[in-house]
Amino acid sequence: MFFIEAKRIITVILGAILLAVSLNLFLINANVYASGFAGIAQLLSSVLEDFAGITVSTGVLLLVLNVPVFILGWFKVGKGFTIYSIVSVIFTTIFMSILPVMSLSDDIILNAVFGGVIGGVGVGISLKLGASTGGMDIVAMVLSRLQDKPIGTYFLLLNGIIIVAAGFLYEPENALYTMVALYVSTAVIDTIHTRHEKVTAMIVTLKADELQAAIHDKMVRGITIIPAKGGYTKEEKNMMYLVITRYELYDLEKIISEVDPNAFANIVQTVGIFGFFRREGQTIT
Repeated sequence: MFFIEAKRIITVILGAILLAVSLNLFLINANVYASGFAGIAQLLSSVLEDFAGITVSTGVLLLVLNVPVFILGWFKVGKGFTIYSIVSVIFTTIFMSILPVMSLSDDIILNAVFGGVIGGVGVGISLKLGASTGGMDIVAMVLSRLQDKPIGTYFLLLNGIIIVAAGFLYEPENALYTMVALYVSTAVIDTIHTRHEKVTAMIVTLKADELQAAIHDKMVRGITIIPAKGGYTKEEKNMMYLVITRYELYDLEKIISEVDPNAFANIVQTVGIFGFFRREGQTIT
């Protein structure tokens, strides 16, 4: 357990370093904006400096914007997820304060593409281990649990506001370059992490009862247990079938590795579901 959590913290810190590099060395000086709260922090920093003469770093604004979100996440999402998100944002702020704000290239396209790639890797590896970079991930999770609607809708809305604001307050080209950076970062995150709102897990195991108890101790999801038989060994087993949200995937993987390391799990994209899918405040009867 210690090594699992240590690996998680190291990965979150690495993700924070990559996000700081993306912002300080590529996006900020090029006036190309990142997605989510990082993009909002960039935009606010630019507006305060250009229109009010107030200099506040993007890293500090990112931390300030996340404070109310962390409080929301603590009570609505879970303490573990929120703690790792706090670690990510704090280290991102620290690294952004350490790294100089400079441009490695004068080509805006190169800045948008490389900034998007590096930032996408930072966010993707954090999400893959069950953490996040704070901000919109926590907000989207809360809204998803309350309404069971696509998370991508909220990301699209927020990023659309950033793009429109960038084009309105500065040059229209800034909005177009921001779209390039957002597209690239999203594609990278998709490659690294399962970004589907819901996934289906099919777990073949000899310890179905123990796994079922462990899963229900951590999350409230309906599980169907189907008798199965090994095609080669002819051994009698069970297959557990359940649908979860992408944010619960890390917890499920950890439970399986702890209860039955020999289990075989297949995770597939869920295009759509019909019928009951548990939301916040509901119970399974």
